[in-house]
Amino acid sequence: MIPLSLAEIAGIVGGRQHDIPDSALLVTGPVVYDSRAVVPGGLFAAFRGERVDGHDFARKAVEDGAVAVLATHPVGGPGAPVPAIVVDDVEKALGALARAVVERIGTTVVGLTGSVGKTSTKDLIAQLLQRRGPTVWPAGNLNNEIGLPVTALRADESTAHLVLEMGARGVGHIRYLAELTPPRIGVVLNVGTAHIGEFGGREQIALAKGELVEALPSAADGGVAVLNADDPHVRAMASRTKARTVLYGEAEDADVRAENVRLVHGRPSFTLRTPTGCSDVTLQLYGEHHVSNALAAAAVAQELGMPVDEIAVALSEAGQLSRWRMEVTERPDGVTIVNDAYNANPDSMRAALRALVAMSEAGKAQGGRTWAVLGLMAELGEESLAEHDAVGRLAVRLNVSKLVAVGGQEAAWLDMGAKNEGSWGEESVHVSDAQAAIDLLRRELRPGDIVLVKASRSVGLESVAAALQAGTGEGEVAGR
Repeated sequence: MIPLSLAEIAGIVGGRQHDIPDSALLVTGPVVYDSRAVVPGGLFAAFRGERVDGHDFARKAVEDGAVAVLATHPVGGPGAPVPAIVVDDVEKALGALARAVVERIGTTVVGLTGSVGKTSTKDLIAQLLQRRGPTVWPAGNLNNEIGLPVTALRADESTAHLVLEMGARGVGHIRYLAELTPPRIGVVLNVGTAHIGEFGGREQIALAKGELVEALPSAADGGVAVLNADDPHVRAMASRTKARTVLYGEAEDADVRAENVRLVHGRPSFTLRTPTGCSDVTLQLYGEHHVSNALAAAAVAQELGMPVDEIAVALSEAGQLSRWRMEVTERPDGVTIVNDAYNANPDSMRAALRALVAMSEAGKAQGGRTWAVLGLMAELGEESLAEHDAVGRLAVRLNVSKLVAVGGQEAAWLDMGAKNEGSWGEESVHVSDAQAAIDLLRRELRPGDIVLVKASRSVGLESVAAALQAGTGEGEVAGR
């Protein structure tokens, strides 16, 4: 973060100073909302959550080095002052501070959104752009009204690129985020079924995602909308922006496209073709769905001056930076664990199942089997039964050796779909919880098997992957 005095911060956020001995004191470190992450010189934003109230940790944050606390009420006491900037709404204050900092430093902001693939694509874009200059991007998927400004506040005068993931739970959310950190380049990946229960349909999802391109500056002012040519909902967003449009995908008219796509042991390889030339790419990531993510990253990098050969090298060397997204671990006994347990929706489930099957080609020659350990896909509303049933059926159609459906009603629907699609009823098993899945797999796995673990974040199936990677189950599940 750029150095700002407490007086400057108070002025930006419209707050009043309380128990501050010297308003000229500078905040030079990051803004954090977890008191355990405080570093000397930083600012602690106290939020009141469902389980804990950050205000209760204000004194500890200052003791650990925070210059002050951003709070909704004074947090000190008689004889024990805690310096604070008091505001009506900490979230809005954080947003105002982020907007002011981004405006001052003049960095190039790249915003991206989509129903699936945001975090993986953000990681790819960041790995490309950091070759061209200092780049700031969020760890994991800090893409909401709190995570996005906290990420933006990590930028300073040296930051050349600020890459921000923008999520939405409804219409208007992305518009708000784009107002906080106005992007010059906006990337829309896809319009899928994630959160469809909250939005009410794909049309509403497209309306919300398109708010990003509506926020871009005009083509004359350098605005660029990077749109997925293979998704008709996204392609149609070209009519909603004043920015210049760049299409990416496998469509013939895409400006940045992939040709001769093939999989080598589950990893995509393709020829990257751009208006300035072409070059071959072999990704380190697993699954054909990453081709689209890589093309989006390539389109952004080209817009920011990276030659196609350098883009191809950078994509071929890029890894997965965020946890629990197609994380592949091979155990000493030859069992491969694919931990994709961070989140799940129908589109990402289908992509992960296809990646599992592609990865299994070499293992099957040695007798290896494919296991899909799947759980709830949340926020699907009235579509939940049909979508869980469809994923269960797809697992059988793809010849996944065994589906292990973990959890309650939604898992039962996964199991039902697989059994109805299958011939013998042995293609799937329904277990009650993560520990039951671990116990089953520890009994049944053998060398050469590949296990995919995937569900919505609330299910916590990363504990299954961790237990299988460690070779034991009790400790990891008990400690979740």
